[in-house]
Amino acid sequence: MAVKKNTKAAPALPQVSAEYGKVPPQAVEIEEVVLGAIMLEKDAVIKVLDFLQIESFYKDAHQKIYSAILDLYTGQQAIDIITVTEKLKKKGELEVIGGPFYITQLTSRVASAAHIEYHARIIAQKYIQRELIRVASEIQNRAFDDSTDVLDLLEFSEKELFEITQGSIKKEPEKIRDLIDKAITRIQDLSKREDSLSGIPSGFTKLDRITSGWQNSDLIIIAGRPSMGKTAFALTMARNMAIDHKKPVAVFSLEMSSLQLVNRLIVSETELSSSKIKNGKLENYEWEQLDYKIKKLIEAPVFIDDTPAISLLEFRTKSRRLKSQENIELIIVDYLQLMTTGTENRGNREQEVSLISRSLKSIAKELDIPIIALSQLRRPQAGDKAKQPYLSDLRESGAIEQDADIVMFIHRPEMIGITADEEGNSTIGLAEIIIAKHRNGQTGEIPPLNFKSEFAKFVEFDEDFSDNIMNNANGITRSSKMNKEKSVANATDNLDDEKGINTVSDKEGEPF
Repeated sequence: MAVKKNTKAAPALPQVSAEYGKVPPQAVEIEEVVLGAIMLEKDAVIKVLDFLQIESFYKDAHQKIYSAILDLYTGQQAIDIITVTEKLKKKGELEVIGGPFYITQLTSRVASAAHIEYHARIIAQKYIQRELIRVASEIQNRAFDDSTDVLDLLEFSEKELFEITQGSIKKEPEKIRDLIDKAITRIQDLSKREDSLSGIPSGFTKLDRITSGWQNSDLIIIAGRPSMGKTAFALTMARNMAIDHKKPVAVFSLEMSSLQLVNRLIVSETELSSSKIKNGKLENYEWEQLDYKIKKLIEAPVFIDDTPAISLLEFRTKSRRLKSQENIELIIVDYLQLMTTGTENRGNREQEVSLISRSLKSIAKELDIPIIALSQLRRPQAGDKAKQPYLSDLRESGAIEQDADIVMFIHRPEMIGITADEEGNSTIGLAEIIIAKHRNGQTGEIPPLNFKSEFAKFVEFDEDFSDNIMNNANGITRSSKMNKEKSVANATDNLDDEKGINTVSDKEGEPF
C-alpha cells in the first residue's frame, strides 16, 4: 500500500528579527581615506569643511583626529602627520586613538586627495542617515509614551528634522558670470513692465515709487505708537495686493482673532459702518451693498492665521507650507513683539526680540519673499509729544533696526493732540509715512495718506477729503500747505518768465 505524502506546507519557523543584525550606516574605511588625504595634501581640508562636521565621523577615534585637524586649521598651522600627532598629544588623546602608528597607517591608505570631496560626501550622507534613525527612534519612543502631548511631539519632530536639514544642506557660492546673467535677464523683464515696479506693489503710488514695490527676501518693519493704525495700514496693503494685483498674501495675527480681521476687511471694502457690521442692523440697500462689494474679498488670495504667541519654529513651518501649497508672495506679521522663540533658555526680552527679528530676516531669504512685520514704538516721554518717531524709539531691541531692510513709521499727529500744523492747516485724518531706513534706496517722508477712521482704511491723499474733514472739525477752510507752495512756485515761474531771469545758481542757495 502506497504511503500518501503529506502535501501540507510545513509551519513557518519564527523569523529572527532583522533588528539584531543591523548596524548604523557607516563608512569607516572611507573615513580613514579622507583623514589620510587631509594629512597628505595641504589644502585638502578646505574641500570638505563646508559639509563635514566632527560628528559626521562614525568612529570615535576619527572624530578626535578630525577635531585636532580643525584646531590646526583654525590656528592657521600646517596639517600633516607630525602636527596632528603633536596636537593629539597635547590634548591627551594620542594613545586613545591608537598612537602615532595609527596616524601613520591612515596616510598609507591613500595615494592622493584627488577624490576627497566625493569620499567626504559619502561620510556626510551616512551621518544624515544615522541622525534620521536617531530622531525616528526618539519620536517613536515618545509616541508610545501616553504622557506625551501630541502637539509637543509634533513640534519636537519638526525641530529635529529641520536641524538635520539646516546642518547638512549648504548653499554653494555662485559665479559672478551666472549672477550677472540673472541680473540682466531681470532688468530686461522689468523694462517690459508698464509700472516699472520690481517688487510687489503696496497699492500706494508714492510709496511704491520710492520702494519700487516690496522686494523679495526683504524684511520690512512698519512701526508706530499705539493707535496709529499699523494694523489698518497692513490690512489695506494686504487688500490692495490680493485684490488689485492678485498676489497671494499670508497674515499672521497675534493680537486680533481671524474673525476680527475679516470684519475689518469687510468694513474697509464695503465702507459700511463698523457698528452695523457688528450688530447686523443693516438696511436693505446696505445688505445689497454688502453682497455686491464683498465678492472681490471672497475671491481674494488672503490666508489668515491667528495663532497667539506663535513660536519661530511654528511660524517657519507654516510659512513654508503656505509657500509650497499656496505660493504666497508676501507675509505680514502683526506684530513682532508678540512672537516667541519657543525655546526654554530665552534670556532677557531684548535678546529674544533680537533672535525673532534675525529669524524673520532669515525666513524671508529662505522663502525669497518679503516679510512685513509690525512693531510697537516706545511711548513718548513727557515733553516729547510733538516729535515724530525715530529709529531709537523701536521697542525692546536695536537689532530690529539692524536686521530690517526697510523701517517705516506711521505718525498721525491728531492722535497725540496735534490738530493743526505750523501753517494752521488741519492734520485731522492725515497720516505721515516716514521711511527712516532703506537699505537699497532713499529715505524721508512721503506725501501724507488719508486715514478714514470710520472704516479703518488708508487711501491716497485727497485734498477734497482733507477739506471736508477740516470743515467738519473747525467750520472753516484753509488752503493746504501743498497748494500754497504750488501757487508760490507758479507765480515765481511766471514772474521770472516775464523778466527773462535765469534761476540757475552758480553757488548753492545763491541765484544770480
